[in-house]
Amino acid sequence: MLARLEPILSSRQFELAITALIAVNAITLGLETWPSAQENFGGLFQIIDKMILLIFIVEISLRLMIHRLSFFKDPWSIFDFVVVSIALLPSSGALSVLRSLRVLRVLRLISFVPTLRRVVGALLEALPGLGSIVLLLGLLYYVFAVMATKLYGEAFPQWFGTLGESAYTLFQVMTLESWSMGIVRPVMDYAPYAWVFFVPFILLTSFTVLNLFIGIIVSAMQSEHEAVAEAERAALHEETESVTAEVKALRAEIAELKHMIATQKS
Repeated sequence: MLARLEPILSSRQFELAITALIAVNAITLGLETWPSAQENFGGLFQIIDKMILLIFIVEISLRLMIHRLSFFKDPWSIFDFVVVSIALLPSSGALSVLRSLRVLRVLRLISFVPTLRRVVGALLEALPGLGSIVLLLGLLYYVFAVMATKLYGEAFPQWFGTLGESAYTLFQVMTLESWSMGIVRPVMDYAPYAWVFFVPFILLTSFTVLNLFIGIIVSAMQSEHEAVAEAERAALHEETESVTAEVKALRAEIAELKHMIATQKS
């Protein structure tokens, strides 16, 4: 029985059906945030949510019974298991906040859409490089935050009064959100040469370090794409070799038959 279910669970049609259910669940969870929709169709949303959750539970259970311990060797299977398990946690009383975690089921789209899986895989591969960039950015933040606190903390305690406040203000400057009129120009009214401090900070963070993030992610995406393409080429090569071997075997059989026929005629 389970052996017959395995091809169904791994079929493209079944994956599309689960993907459609995830999309429907995402829409209903979003509609629940609208007071008018919740008032008119709240009961229907709950029924749909419970039915979809039941289908997800059955699907995960079947996959567990079929693959058993090997189920947990696949990271995406573990991801699906965790996301569905969260929905089974009690959501009443002090744990009512967990009810909002139902929306995590939408993340199952990642495991069912190959392109999304490749993107996430590339991001995970880029984590070591990103960690180095984060360390570099942290060092820059620390150095500039200490300098800003000592230079402008007394005049602007609301922005640079402490190390933490300076770091947060510098983060706002890095994102270029009201950095000039909101932060730098008021500081320049107090210290006219403050631009000598802020302009290099922006150049180092916004235009240099953050672009390194983009470069590492793009490189990881390219590597992931090349790995997929190489796997497809290898599969095609194996299939071609298999077909070539079959053709050679057929030619050998045909040659042998021709030889036998010629021998019988002679």
